[in-house]
Amino acid sequence: MAVPVRQQLRVGAYILKQRLTRTKRYPLVLMLEPLFRCNLACPGCGKIDYPDSILNRRLSVADCVQAVEECGAPIVSIPGGEPLLHREIGEIVAELTKRKKFVYLCTNALLLEKKLHLFEPSTYLTFSIHLDGLQEEHDRAVNQKGVFERAVKAIKLARDKGFRVNVNATLFDGLDPDRVADFFDYVTSELDVEGITVSPGYAYERAPDQEHFLTRRKSKQLFRDVFARGKGRKWRFSQSTLFLDFLAGNQQYKCTPWGNPTRNVFGWQRPCYLLNEGYAASFKELMEETEWDSYGTGNYEKCADCMVHCGYEPTAVNDTVGNPLKALWVELRGVRTKGDFAPDIGLEGQRKAEFVFDGLVDKAVQAAPSAEPKKRASRDKERAA
Repeated sequence: MAVPVRQQLRVGAYILKQRLTRTKRYPLVLMLEPLFRCNLACPGCGKIDYPDSILNRRLSVADCVQAVEECGAPIVSIPGGEPLLHREIGEIVAELTKRKKFVYLCTNALLLEKKLHLFEPSTYLTFSIHLDGLQEEHDRAVNQKGVFERAVKAIKLARDKGFRVNVNATLFDGLDPDRVADFFDYVTSELDVEGITVSPGYAYERAPDQEHFLTRRKSKQLFRDVFARGKGRKWRFSQSTLFLDFLAGNQQYKCTPWGNPTRNVFGWQRPCYLLNEGYAASFKELMEETEWDSYGTGNYEKCADCMVHCGYEPTAVNDTVGNPLKALWVELRGVRTKGDFAPDIGLEGQRKAEFVFDGLVDKAVQAAPSAEPKKRASRDKERAA
C-alpha cells in the first residue's frame, strides 16, 4: 500500500479533530526546508536563485524541532535544496521520527548511498526520490547525464536495506504520455517503490526554463492521457484518488495554501512553498495575519495555472474525509479520462502579479551573518565530496 494504514488513520483522526473543534485553517503537511543549496541546477527549478550568503544558511536541529512542534502537522516533508547536504540531517530526521511524525525526505539521491548509514528504516520515514521520467527525460530535466542511473542505484540499495521509498515526479510540457506510462510501470514493478507522487511543474518566476511549464488545460489533458494508459496497470500513488481526479480535470478545487505551510531559513514563508512573497516570524502569525484570499487560482496572476500537489492535495484530502462515498466511487471507478472537464475557476478578477523577490533577498542578505555560514559551507562541501 502506497500510504501506510497507520498514517491514513492518524491523518484522518487529525482532520476529524480539527472539524470537531471547528478550526477553519489547519496544516496537514509541514514543508520543512532546512537549506536552499543543491548539488543540481535543474532548469525548471526556481528554489536555488540566491546569493551564497543565503545558500550557506542552515536551520539547526533545534530550529527544525521547534517548527514541527509549533506547526503540529502529522506529516513533515523535508525538501530543499538538497537536504542530504545538511550535515545534521540524520539528527533532524531522528528527532522527528522519535516524535512519531511521518517524514518524507525529498532528495535527488546523488548522496543517498553515502549518507544512508545516518538513518534507520522506520514506518515514519520515507525517502521521496526525485525522478521526472525514464533516463532520457530525467537527465534532461536535471540538465546532467548519469543522474538517473545513480538515483536508480540508490533506490535499489535503500529498498534492499528495508527503507520505504517513494518517487516524486514533476511533469512538464512536451512529455509523451506513453513514456510517462512506461516510467510509472518501471518504478512500480522494477524498482518496487511504495508509491508515486506526481504533479505538474509550477511556473517559478526565477526558473531558467520558462518554456515548458504546463497551462491548466494542458495539465488536465496530459494527465488524462497518462491515466488512460494506466487502466488495468497496478500503479501505486502516494496521493488521494480525488487529487488524481482533479489533475485529470474532473474536480473543481480551490487551493488550500495553509495546508502545506513552509518553514525555511527566512522564517514562515508566505503564502506557500511555491510563492515567496514575505515571511512571518511564527506559525501563529503566518496563519492569522496572511491575506489568504489574495492568493490561489482566480485570485492572483501567479497562481493562474497552478495545480501542484502542495496546494491542492490538502483540498482533496479534506474533500475525501468530508465526502467518503464520493472518494470511494472514484477509487472503484478509476479516474475518468473522457468527457467534459469540470468547470474551471475564472481568472477575470485575479490581481496582477507582484515581483518582490529581489527586495526580500536584499533584506535577508543585509541581515545574514558572514563568518559561520562560510564555515558550514566548507564543511558541507567536504562531506559532499
